Amino acid sequence: METDQDLDILARTIYGEARGEYNRKDGGLASLIAIANVVMNRVRQQTWFGKTIGEVCQKPWQFSCWNAGDPNCLIIRQRYIHDPLFLTCLNVAEGVACRDWPDITKRADHYHSVLMKQPKWAVNQEPRMRMGQHLFYQLGR
Repeated sequence: METDQDLDILARTIYGEARGEYNRKDGGLASLIAIANVVMNRVRQQTWFGKTIGEVCQKPWQFSCWNAGDPNCLIIRQRYIHDPLFLTCLNVAEGVACRDWPDITKRADHYHSVLMKQPKWAVNQEPRMRMGQHLFYQLGR
């Protein structure tokens, strides 16, 4: 059962990780949903990633928007986020967590930006899909 706090953390994670994708032709709403799908796929695995949405999102070094040195961290830690897109992220969080929307990532539990150097964990891995500037992978089972 997701708490209001979990949904807020998920919305902040979506906002911090993908708000720049929202206005891209190859991103849009689906780019926000995809980030939420990765979080929920990790929650369902019940592994070292965490058992709850909050634990998974705030696991150190997993979602860069929560890293202390990341510029997005200051934004998502504000008490109120005065951007209409944040309300969209909250709606996405609720829809994906309640399984109202399908998993469009094909069970992906990892992703990275195509603009960064390929992470070690992605070497020899086949992406499940690309959404905007992110590649999505399924490493867990």
